[in-house]
Amino acid sequence: MAITGANFTGFTRGASGDKTFKAFSPKTNAYLDEEFKIATEEEFQNALRLAGKAFPAYSQISAAARAEFLDTIADEIMALGDVLLERCSAESGLPLARITGECGRTCGQLKSFAQLLRDGWWVDARIDKAQPDRLPLPKQDIRRMLIPIGPVAVFGASNFPLAFSTAGGDTASALAAGCPVVVKAHSSHPGTNELISSAIIKASEITAMPEGVFSSLYLSHEDVIRLVQHPVIKAVGFTGSRNVGMRLFNAAITRPEPIPVFAEMSAVNPMILLPGAIEFSKEKIAKDLAGSVTLGVGQFCTNPGLVLMLENSRTKEFISEFATQLSATVPATMLNKNICKAYNEGVSALQNASEITLVAKSGTSASEGEAQPSAYSVKATDFMANKQFAEEVFGPSTLFVLCQDEVQLTEVLQSLEGQLTATVHATPSDERTVKSVLAIITQKAGRVIYGGYPTGVEVCHSMQHGGPFPSTTDGRSTSVGSAAIFRFVRPVAFQDFPDHLLPAELQNKNPLNIGRLVDGHWTSAKIG
Repeated sequence: MAITGANFTGFTRGASGDKTFKAFSPKTNAYLDEEFKIATEEEFQNALRLAGKAFPAYSQISAAARAEFLDTIADEIMALGDVLLERCSAESGLPLARITGECGRTCGQLKSFAQLLRDGWWVDARIDKAQPDRLPLPKQDIRRMLIPIGPVAVFGASNFPLAFSTAGGDTASALAAGCPVVVKAHSSHPGTNELISSAIIKASEITAMPEGVFSSLYLSHEDVIRLVQHPVIKAVGFTGSRNVGMRLFNAAITRPEPIPVFAEMSAVNPMILLPGAIEFSKEKIAKDLAGSVTLGVGQFCTNPGLVLMLENSRTKEFISEFATQLSATVPATMLNKNICKAYNEGVSALQNASEITLVAKSGTSASEGEAQPSAYSVKATDFMANKQFAEEVFGPSTLFVLCQDEVQLTEVLQSLEGQLTATVHATPSDERTVKSVLAIITQKAGRVIYGGYPTGVEVCHSMQHGGPFPSTTDGRSTSVGSAAIFRFVRPVAFQDFPDHLLPAELQNKNPLNIGRLVDGHWTSAKIG
């Protein structure tokens, strides 16, 4: 199905193809009634044609008008009310309370980008005025700012059906930047996608945005690659598995015109528990860590999948306390069959490895579609000898890595791939070790946490949700927070232009009253 234009309503309108599928409800372990249609070739091409046609107009629309568009999207999503929440819960298996919170986050993101547009500083306007009398050569008038990159393909995520999907952070930041969006809807929650898509399209009509500024497609596996390789698309936003993310990345860089792919893929998010912290607050850390591992059935990209410790008697006491906490948890429904299958295969691989020791399991057996929380331990030498032990197991599981001393602890950290997060728990007595640990993990992760837990990502200006490969394909980018907009823009310098031909942000009169760097000095009260 392609959702591209006016008057869209319901679950099945607008499609003409004969390839259909149904949403599966993890809650009821059964397919839902509505049928959804895969986009036809005509619908596929039309969505991309409209996106290409919309870009010149949409990229020139004022920041204030784009801000109104984003605010209206948020209002229309909230207006969907219980219909959206119940459908999303049915398709994802997530409880209504979680979906309600995620809906608020989704709308909050949209409104945050709207405010960013009104503030204006994000365009990074830089002005170097001419110095015609400079010797030995005159200096030209040069002015630089960020402009939108072009239509963006966004791939909806399974674990956040609202906040990282159709109207999630990728879509919000791309639309804010001035880029039309073509969403490849996730097949796990098509009804949710269509409700959200209807809200976006209604908002585009209310605010008179160009036709094609947003489209949503259900695609076959073959067409996914064609979407990335279509010449209209100029960037890709993706959250999902490493396997799929690399397929998209390879497709993008082998195009005649390579384009950037901002893919969030794989992380085990190591947590380092130093001796002082264990001695000082063993029970609290054990309880909180068990809660972090099992939060959302472990289906967060920031789930703490590794716990590094120095092996001693207090470590054994801590692991015993953690085992007590984890054993008291109960299995819960996972997002879909494939995720549950992959989790069970991952924990089975750990259980069958001779080097691995079972620490604890949930005291209750899992039913079909559910994940049983579990934890394991391994000696550092065995961990470093087998790269499979460092691979992500997506779900409520963690692996304790027991190190002989501080030197081995740093060796384990050095052996890890790039991560979204790394966490350290310490006290002043651990300070010497903390410094050596920080020197490594700041090179390995995008977000470094002290004394907390990685699950839960605040949406704010300073958030970094992206790290070195393979956690993301571009560790310089973030998919959460206002800095996410910088993925979908590029810098352009204007040299010796008449003032009236410059973008408003660069004109001498500064009509937008935005913060600018003028001859090396920031101007406007909006900066600082």
